[in-house]
Amino acid sequence: MIRPIVAYGDPILKKKAIEINIDEPGELKSLIKDLWDTMYNAKGVGIAAPQIGISKSIFVADFSFFKDEDNFFENELINMKQVFINPKIIKEKGDNYTYPEGCLSIPNISENVTRKSCLKIKFLDENLSSHEMECSGIIARVIQHEYDHLKGILFTDKLKYKERKKLREELNLISIGEVDVKYKMSFLKN
Repeated sequence: MIRPIVAYGDPILKKKAIEINIDEPGELKSLIKDLWDTMYNAKGVGIAAPQIGISKSIFVADFSFFKDEDNFFENELINMKQVFINPKIIKEKGDNYTYPEGCLSIPNISENVTRKSCLKIKFLDENLSSHEMECSGIIARVIQHEYDHLKGILFTDKLKYKERKKLREELNLISIGEVDVKYKMSFLKN
């Protein structure tokens, strides 16, 4: 089911997500399907559960969006579509890497964000099998961005004060629904 994407300004986006109890998988399959449906409907690359109003530690990403980029190595990830349940970044390393980022919860804004170029992450997949993965480049960036959502961090939080100040008016307009967007969103009321 396609769910509305929570817009910038909603407190759930600043809240740390809780781990999924794997002993009670219950609605996990439905949540994963909703994440995929919502992400593809909005033409996104990744989406975290807090972005659909659910404070649970899960995100999905489809890296095939970047398959034609020069720095993409196909063998870097066997499965281009990946579910990350209760992920833990074990290590971030490498050079600082700056690249423009956007976010489905912050539509029509893209800013350069600096992150480490490589990471190692541990997570469960949709079958609750445990994985440990090392990745770099754009794949590492997408994972770091979505992982941040689970920690209550938005890409705009990583910007310098001057850059955030410059965006303040646009962000305020997004939070009240004064934004042109082609997918369903949930906004704060005045």
